[in-house]
Amino acid sequence: MTVFAHSPQETGYFGDSGQRFMVNFRVDDLDALLARLAEAGVRIDPHREEYSYGRFAWIWDVEGNRVELWQPGGAF
Repeated sequence: MTVFAHSPQETGYFGDSGQRFMVNFRVDDLDALLARLAEAGVRIDPHREEYSYGRFAWIWDVEGNRVELWQPGGAF
């Protein structure tokens, strides 16, 4: 599934890099993936969010763009 969602121009959700969009990857095991990314030297945001519909974490790609990782929870 591909979803495009608009955000307010003033949002801080994408970080302070000035990026206008964010890619969100659905993952099966967020903790395992973050461990592997850390071993590879990927910059990882220490902030996490957890809701009934899933867990979220963020990383930055090599160009400095924030990327969202989502492990679905509940009925997903």
